[in-house]
Amino acid sequence: MPRPIILDCDPGHDDAISLILALSAAELEVLAVTTSAGNQTPDKTLNNALRVLTLLGRHDIPVAGGAPKPLARELIIADNVHGESGLDGPKLPDPAFAPVKQTAIELMAEKVRACEQAVTLVPTGPLTNIALFLAAHPELHHKIDSIVLMGGAAGIGNWTPAAEFNIFVDPEAADMVFKSGVPIVMCGLDVTHQAQIMDEDIERFRAIDNPAAQCVAELLDFFMIYHRDPKWGFSGAPLHDPCTIAWLLKPELFTAIDCWVGIETQGEYTQGMTVVDRYQLTGKPHTAKVLFEIDREGFVGFIASQLKEYSKAR
Repeated sequence: MPRPIILDCDPGHDDAISLILALSAAELEVLAVTTSAGNQTPDKTLNNALRVLTLLGRHDIPVAGGAPKPLARELIIADNVHGESGLDGPKLPDPAFAPVKQTAIELMAEKVRACEQAVTLVPTGPLTNIALFLAAHPELHHKIDSIVLMGGAAGIGNWTPAAEFNIFVDPEAADMVFKSGVPIVMCGLDVTHQAQIMDEDIERFRAIDNPAAQCVAELLDFFMIYHRDPKWGFSGAPLHDPCTIAWLLKPELFTAIDCWVGIETQGEYTQGMTVVDRYQLTGKPHTAKVLFEIDREGFVGFIASQLKEYSKAR
């Protein structure tokens, strides 16, 4: 049976590619898509999820908007990375269907409660919706297989010297999630910065003759612009969020270590820092499986292989 998942995202170029990859895989059953603010404002991220699903012809997947801002802080967005629309670059269709009238938390609860299997939550934006869901529905925790998230870093950050964007913008939500006791897989910057897409990889995707692959190539064309800034020291563009889908489908591409992870919510310089106890120095029990290395060539091949699935469906 396919693995049931709920995608909680803030599209965003790499979120959009995660959606495309997840929906290409027969091994995954996407029960719902929920959205949060993050890469753009909440109205734009919700609209972007609907646009991507419209491109893919997946009107059957319910979509719900979630929290309009972090739990205890003002909204911060990453429009400097993702552009005015949040998905600048490709020409995407307008939404052909509407979101459901439920909130993201209500939709998550409905899908988790009704599913015969334990559900995997896959958040690739700030963890606000996940924290609210876990707080509102403790009776459903046992029906969550795991939370496979993109966020955090054991090393340096990308929004501040100490913190990765998704955790930085709502550290209180991240703190709740990491303390929940639900199994967590953390795809942080340590691994996602290795998951770089080069110019030749984009051309490899562009050569795949279907609309999904063309969209991915055009998303990456725009995404590459921000990451060409010499300050980052990248050869390509790190494709953060799709690492979650790659882990679900190809865990052999990764090296993972079980660690205790704490979230810094008060530090003057370290707000949003994920404190990763790689060497068990705290003596605290593990709270997450943290990904540290990836087979980059295997990752690129995985993306190409999944994009080719859309040609089979034509």
